This record gives sequence, structure tokens and C-alpha cells, in this order.
Amino acid sequence: MTAISHDFDFFFGRWKVQHRRLKHRLAGSDEWEEFDGSSEMWPTLGGNGNLDDNVVNIPSGSYRAITMRSFDPQTGTWAIWWLDARRPHQLDAPVIGRFESGVGTFYADDTFDGRPIKVRFLWLDTGTDQPRWEQAFSTDGGASWETNWLMRFTRAD
Repeated sequence: MTAISHDFDFFFGRWKVQHRRLKHRLAGSDEWEEFDGSSEMWPTLGGNGNLDDNVVNIPSGSYRAITMRSFDPQTGTWAIWWLDARRPHQLDAPVIGRFESGVGTFYADDTFDGRPIKVRFLWLDTGTDQPRWEQAFSTDGGASWETNWLMRFTRAD
């Protein structure tokens, strides 16, 4: 029998989302924009995967996206992919990582505006009723990070 991960069980269900995003990433900007959204997540792959359907209400207009996650019991790691309806044939590079002491840390090599970057996702406060997600980019191989997107989740009624 294959081990099942329960790392993302905290996230099953429907959520209201408060987003905070840098207006200009990797440009030395400190100007943030805030907007709302929603998310609904459910298990797949017999418990070793999950999907969430997202509505993101950015100031220029709303869009939908999905997050796909799968757990590898042999390595103890998760892979996370993002599929954005504005680019329906392009999956973002998967971030791969794990949870330790209730914090999920995931990394990927990717590009941004044609430049190679490292991407980091953090899942924080997963044992609370308001979990948080953060995205950061690095242009120096992970020596320094610019956090550019924050999300706070609260349960939807």
C-alpha cells in the first residue's frame, strides 16, 4: 500500500482570498496592489494529489486558474503546477518541495522576462484558520529573494 500525504488536508474546501502583489516584479519596486479572489480545493489521486480552482480579481480584470499538486511517496516531495486561463496551453514550471514543522517550502528554476530565476513558494500558518502563501523570485541563485505575491485565505461560508 502506498503512503498517503496529509500535508495539504488543511486546504480542502472553499476559501476567500486576499491577494497582495508587487506591481512590478524584479524592478526594485515597493508599490503593492491588493485585490480579492476565491479558491476551492479537493483531493485527487487517491489522496496523493489535489486540485484547486481559483478566481483572481486583479485590477485589470478577473481570470481563472487551477493549481495541480501531486505527492511522491518515495521522495516525500510535492510538485505544484499553475495553469492560468490567460495562457491555457502553458503550465508554469513545477515547484518541488516538502513540509517541515508545518511550513511548506517549494522551489523551481524558471524564467521571468527572459531572465533565469529561482522561484520559491512558502505555505505558512497551515495549522490556523487563515493559512498564508507567499511567492518570491531570486536572480542570484537563491542568495537573496524578492517576495512579490502574498495570499491570505479565510474559510468561505
